[in-house]
Amino acid sequence: MDAETLLFFDKSPLALPIYEVFETRLYELFPYIQKKVQKTQITFLNRHVFACVSFARVKRKAELPDPYIVITLGLPYPLDSDRAAVKTEPYPGRWTTHIVIGDVNEIDDELVTWIEQAYIFADIK
Repeated sequence: MDAETLLFFDKSPLALPIYEVFETRLYELFPYIQKKVQKTQITFLNRHVFACVSFARVKRKAELPDPYIVITLGLPYPLDSDRAAVKTEPYPGRWTTHIVIGDVNEIDDELVTWIEQAYIFADIK
């Protein structure tokens, strides 16, 4: 794990193992993606941004697991799932969806399918 990523998790070290599983799955699926670690999020790109990891408060604090990460995906449709904490359409035909992950087991095939769809969408737009 690089120093920038470790620094990002400095205030939430218990969330790091969740993120590590997520990042490992991403690089298994897409070995040539780019990663940018910023102050408030970690961004993953192909031609464009397709996924981000943050600690955004997309639910009331009492409803958030401890620890947690928020995975944000850009999709061409509104995600019809109870797992979608928030979904908005900031641009016509582009939906931003926030998914709260509180356990490594939530990084499952369903989530991976959505990530693959976001990856394809980001590459063609």
